Amino acid sequence: MDSSGLYLDVTDFAHSTPAWVQSAFEFWTEYGLLVFGALFIAVWWRARGARDPRTVALAVLAPFVTALAYVASELVKSSVDEERPCRAVAGAAASLIKCPVTGDWSFPSNHATIAGAAAVALAIAVRGLVLLTLPLALLMAFSRVFVGVHYPHDVAMGLLLGTSLAALAVLALAGPATRVVAAARTSGGRTAVLITGADPAR
Repeated sequence: MDSSGLYLDVTDFAHSTPAWVQSAFEFWTEYGLLVFGALFIAVWWRARGARDPRTVALAVLAPFVTALAYVASELVKSSVDEERPCRAVAGAAASLIKCPVTGDWSFPSNHATIAGAAAVALAIAVRGLVLLTLPLALLMAFSRVFVGVHYPHDVAMGLLLGTSLAALAVLALAGPATRVVAAARTSGGRTAVLITGADPAR
């Protein structure tokens, strides 16, 4: 797939925006994934007080399935070996952030994969969060093109890979994870209670 034309359109647009807009995108593309990390912690902490062990299981699974999606992205990336557009596209404006070195391949976007997986996993854990996590994931994906380090098809595939793997993984693991949480709560162990919350029946 060749999306270099759209890449040029987006990066040319990026260079036409005010400096503060460019700085905001540079900051978001570098540190935006930390927002998902904070949401993982907040959702888990909130879930610990729930009576239903499935609520806790979904909260614990969210970062786990996101990590699985990242590993899958890395496996695809290492097999495709697509050069970064900031190095490969002739006539492209300089990327707003440093162009990754050769060997740090472009397809698919790890950032988009992680953001997509986190958005879906968090939304499954707390349904109302989809109104926050989905726009954040889309913004992360767009920012990778905006700053010039990914093609549009890199981020599109990253989002597709992350969202689909996260949904399938949660579907497959929710049952076993719920049983583990229920057993951990029943055990009453200090570490188990710290992670899963106290058994409401005790």
